[in-house]
Amino acid sequence: MSSDDSATVRPDQCCGTTEAAPVTESRSGDLPVVVIGAGPVGMAAAAHLHERGLPFLVLEAGDQVGASVRQWGHVGVFSPWRYDIDTAARRLLDAAGWAAPDDDDLPTGAELVENYLQPLAKLPALAAHLRLGARVVAISRVGADRVRTAGRADLPFVLRLADGAEITASAIIDASGTWRTPNPLGANGLPAHGEPQAADLIDHALPDVIGADRDRHAGRHTIVVGSGHSAANTLLDLARLAETEPGTRITWAVRGGSAQRAFGGEGADELPARGALGSGLHTLVDAGKLTLVTGFGVHAVRRDGDRITLVAADGRTLTADRVVSATGFRPDHGIATELRLDLDPILGCTRTLAELIDPNQHSCGTVAPHGYRELGQPEPNYYAVGMKSYGRAPTFLMATGYEQVRSIAAALAGDFAAADDVQLDLPETGVCSGDPETARQIAALTGVAGLISLTPAGGGSCCS
Repeated sequence: MSSDDSATVRPDQCCGTTEAAPVTESRSGDLPVVVIGAGPVGMAAAAHLHERGLPFLVLEAGDQVGASVRQWGHVGVFSPWRYDIDTAARRLLDAAGWAAPDDDDLPTGAELVENYLQPLAKLPALAAHLRLGARVVAISRVGADRVRTAGRADLPFVLRLADGAEITASAIIDASGTWRTPNPLGANGLPAHGEPQAADLIDHALPDVIGADRDRHAGRHTIVVGSGHSAANTLLDLARLAETEPGTRITWAVRGGSAQRAFGGEGADELPARGALGSGLHTLVDAGKLTLVTGFGVHAVRRDGDRITLVAADGRTLTADRVVSATGFRPDHGIATELRLDLDPILGCTRTLAELIDPNQHSCGTVAPHGYRELGQPEPNYYAVGMKSYGRAPTFLMATGYEQVRSIAAALAGDFAAADDVQLDLPETGVCSGDPETARQIAALTGVAGLISLTPAGGGSCCS
């Protein structure tokens, strides 16, 4: 926004160094609001900005929309379609005669892209404002570094792209996600000793072990490290592979002393597919279809010819043909080092949001409604949304991201009543309040193959 614009600032908002800065209205003649990332949340942001009549531009690093989602396209999400489609996006698609999927069906990642994101991106209202192959490498303010305070809020943002081009913006909504920055194997958050040297034998979360990556795992021994939904998906798919490929062996290594948390709400989950994911995993363990190793924090990785050995801090070792590192993801705020961010020192999200999403206290479905206030930074009009907004917390749902960007778009348009009216209807996981014994009894009555078939391609992930 230029210095001669008459910005509107809410008088009840503080602009101290450790609190969110005031939101300034974006006007139709201003520079665009730049959205980074054309995944589900980024495209939802575009739809809401369009409805608000705000100029916008979506920058996507990949060569097509939903580039990161396509990487796990073989995985079925555990949220049915009614939770996966943003309200503003649905209105735009419906007006164009879109054939909507059944609200109760469970899409795979590929179907999410092909049946939702691609049709949305082709709409004239959005297509003209989408740039593919545009990777943002740095953000600052025009003519000012992070130190300058005077007049800072009136200076436009400048985004530098990988090809050297620069784009100015009135506001930034960073929906770039965390897919490209997975956590390392090391139990202390650092890469395990020797991990880089064995990188070709390590897959990150959600490899397509039934399809494209089948040859890497069929008839071989795979160690899966991690206790979240991504690990569960891979373990279930490996079990399916083992049914038809003799010699396929599975070891599951978790850092904790028990795998109970990975089983989730099981029968108490309000999303049956997510509950089946935990129940199926529990049944695999009980039936001896995999070897569970608890209390195994990876300290070092050793390459033994074509095989790989994991060494725990206590000296125990596990040797296999391949390792799947399903240890979660973390945000990369490196592009925003010249912006004023106040991040929670534990999760890497805003401090206000941290207490609402702490994974030690909350599941996917127990997160309180939150919007532009909780996502605001000392840097006016900069927001990280979607998976990136949650930092290292793994409990994000797409529906949460959709409400985040609805609130932010309303605030940028000056409609603070709508921006503050944040509503979330999230299904409970059963993790905090469910009866695990009942879920185990349900799992015990069902065969492994039956449980696996309950979810497309073996299940879903918490980012859906």
